Amino acid sequence: MKKQNVRTLSLIVCTFTYLLVGAAIFDVLESETEKRRKEALDAIERMVIRKYNISEDDYKIMETVVLKTEPHKAGQQWKFAGAFYYATTVLTTIGYGHSTPNTISGKLFTMFYAIVGIPLGLVMFQSIGERLNKFSSVVIRKVKQLLNCKDVQASEINLIFVVTFLSSLTITCGAAAFSRYEGWSYFDSVYYCFITLTTIGFGDMVALQKDNALDNKPEYVIFALIFILFGLAIVAASLNLLVLRFVTMNTEDERRDEAEALQAAQGAVRLEGDVITANGSILSGQMGNQGDTISLYDDDTSVCSCRCSGFYRKKRRPGYTVRRPPSKISHLLPMQQFTTTNYRDDIHPLPLTPILLPTIYQHRASI
Repeated sequence: MKKQNVRTLSLIVCTFTYLLVGAAIFDVLESETEKRRKEALDAIERMVIRKYNISEDDYKIMETVVLKTEPHKAGQQWKFAGAFYYATTVLTTIGYGHSTPNTISGKLFTMFYAIVGIPLGLVMFQSIGERLNKFSSVVIRKVKQLLNCKDVQASEINLIFVVTFLSSLTITCGAAAFSRYEGWSYFDSVYYCFITLTTIGFGDMVALQKDNALDNKPEYVIFALIFILFGLAIVAASLNLLVLRFVTMNTEDERRDEAEALQAAQGAVRLEGDVITANGSILSGQMGNQGDTISLYDDDTSVCSCRCSGFYRKKRRPGYTVRRPPSKISHLLPMQQFTTTNYRDDIHPLPLTPILLPTIYQHRASI
C-alpha cells in the first residue's frame, strides 16, 4: 500500500478516535450541568406563570420578544459600523450569528460575498503569515548574531517559539481589554479571544453587543476589528508553520512518485529484432518496458543467411526502436569494434561480443 494511502487512513482513524474521545469527555463535563440548568429554568418559568397568572402562550411570546430584542442592544446592526463588523465575520469565517440578514436580497448577497471573500481572506492571511515568519526569521538571525551564536540561522523550532509567544501575547492583551469593556471575567475574555481567533465563533459571547457600543464607542469598535484582523494574521503564521506542513506531505509524496515513474519511463528501452549474446545465442522477439517475453535459440544457430552448420534459419528484416540515444544504452548492450576474421563454414562461429544484428558484418561464405 502506498505511503500516502496509509497516512490518509491513519488520519481518518485518528480523527474519528479523537471525536469519540472528545464526545465522551464533553458528556461527562457538561451533561449534568445542562440537566440542572434545565430544571432550574423550568422551575422559574412555572413560578412566573403562576405569579403573574399568564398563559403559557403569552409566556412564549415574551420569550420571543426578549430573544429578538437582544441584538438591538448593540445599536443599529446594519449601519456602516455594524455592517463592517458583520462583513468581517463573514470574510474570516468566524460567523458569530449575532446579526443575520432578514431580506432575500441580503441573504443572496451574503452567499455571493462569501464565495469571493472567503478565499480572498484566506490567501491574504496566509500571505501575511508568511511575511511575519520571514520577519521573525530575520529578527532571530540578528539576535543570534548579537549573542555570538555559532548557528545564526533561524530554525523551525525558533519560528514556532516566536509565533506561539506572539499568539499568547495577543490573546492575553486582548482578553484584558475585552474584560474591561464588556465586564466579563478574565477567563471568559480569554475564552472569547481563543474562540474568535480560531474562527470557531460559537456566538455565546460576542463583543460590541450591549450599551449601543456600535454607535457610542467608535474607539472600541476599531479596537475589536483590529484585534480580529491582526490576531488572525498571527494564527495564520502558526498554521503556516504547523498545519500546512502536514497537509502538504501527501502532495509531496505524490510528486515524488510521479517523478520516479517519469524517470523510469525515460529509462525504458524497446528493442525489436534479434540480439546475439556473448555465447553465440540469439535473443529473438521484443524487449519492452512491459516485461515482454523473449525467445532463446540454441547455440548452434548460424548468424549468417547461408546453410552453414547444417541448420537453415530464414532471414528476416530486423527492426529496432530505441526511445533514447544509443549512447545511453551502452550499459545494456555494450557495443565494441568487431574485427572480421576469416573462418570456414564448418567451424562453429566464435563467441561474439553482444551486438545488434544490423551492425554486424555481412558474411561472405568462402567455399
